[in-house]
Amino acid sequence: MTIVLFILILGAIIFVHELGHFLFAKMFKVYVHEFALGMGPKLWSKKGKETEYTLRAIPIGGFCQLAGESGEDEEDLPEDRLLYGKKPWQRFLIMVCGAVFNFVLAIILLFFIGLIWGSSSYKPIIADVEKNMPAYKAGVEANNKILAINGNRVSTMDDVTLFLTLANREKPVTMKVEKEDGAVETYKFRAKKVEVDGEESYRFGINLETEKQTGFVNAVKYTFVKTGSIFRQMWYTVSNLFTGGIKLSQLSGPVGIYSIVGEQSKQGFANLLYLTALLSINVGFINLLPIPAFDGGRVLFLVIEKIKGSPVNPKTEGIIHAVGLALLMLLMVYITFQDIRNLFF
Repeated sequence: MTIVLFILILGAIIFVHELGHFLFAKMFKVYVHEFALGMGPKLWSKKGKETEYTLRAIPIGGFCQLAGESGEDEEDLPEDRLLYGKKPWQRFLIMVCGAVFNFVLAIILLFFIGLIWGSSSYKPIIADVEKNMPAYKAGVEANNKILAINGNRVSTMDDVTLFLTLANREKPVTMKVEKEDGAVETYKFRAKKVEVDGEESYRFGINLETEKQTGFVNAVKYTFVKTGSIFRQMWYTVSNLFTGGIKLSQLSGPVGIYSIVGEQSKQGFANLLYLTALLSINVGFINLLPIPAFDGGRVLFLVIEKIKGSPVNPKTEGIIHAVGLALLMLLMVYITFQDIRNLFF
């Protein structure tokens, strides 16, 4: 069942992403050679009027193969049917709408979750402080509202979780809170290492408010607050990855996601929908990074074209994206190896 859910979740996210590219390519009359779900050998294919629709053996990834995408001429097609033959603003929309469709999918799922199951209060208010734990010993009290952690402004519970997770375990955490009487206090405390079922973890002894909110209006608020919160998580994660705050070994690939799907499936359907929304935003966000082989890398070349007043040589751009893709594959192999090691050792 975990395998089925894993394939369905990733398949839905990839399908929506590639559909964004596909629909806008068709809108601007770019010839689409293939619309594929999965990678590797073909399991099934059907030829449309122009496009071949395929399912491939490895249920990770997918692609929308556009004519002229690699920067090479295609003898049987006129230039106005090739990607690089289109106006910059048209190419921009074709490139970014994969990610945009991922964001729309996440917004729909989050709204559905908030409307059907309700949502937890997103305000960063402490519901309980565990006795004899670091926060308790520092003087933190229940009903305090967390304002900042290590100098980072906090506005949601997700922010609290993020900044406490990113905190250096070897250094004390600085937490600014607003007390019930309106006074603002700053506390310092260090995480305590605990062992549960043979696994070590670090805890501060803070439990946040989890009061359920229901109704259409709350569902709308939850959707946009949660979407913004996930975007902030992605931004801080990526920026800390480049600054060294997060190591490559802490990232998860397909194997890690498979494990998470198995855990979330035990918690109920709403958790699976939330995981799908989270991963969809992740896929969209990562694809917009200005890195070769990503959609954001292609957008970067459009920006360069706008600045220099002429297109970058399509063949040169194609080579750069090919090198970027090769490096990306090596990174995926490394992350997958780390996932397998963490899973079995």
